[in-house]
Amino acid sequence: MSMKLKVVVEADQDGVHVARCPSLKGCWSQGKTKAEAVENIKEAILLYLDAGEKSFKPTSKQKVLSVTL
Repeated sequence: MSMKLKVVVEADQDGVHVARCPSLKGCWSQGKTKAEAVENIKEAILLYLDAGEKSFKPTSKQKVLSVTL
């Protein structure tokens, strides 16, 4: 799967780098460095998307399709 999402990374007042993905509500992570925060948000995004997929139960009137972005 290949997908591009924008993330925002900024250092807080304690120097911890906080990362979030604005298009995925509530998808946040952090790291001691910017690089660590980026790696952590990548993992958080994958977990976020995986959890959404597993929790969705289609009704008999719905059809599930896969699309590639």
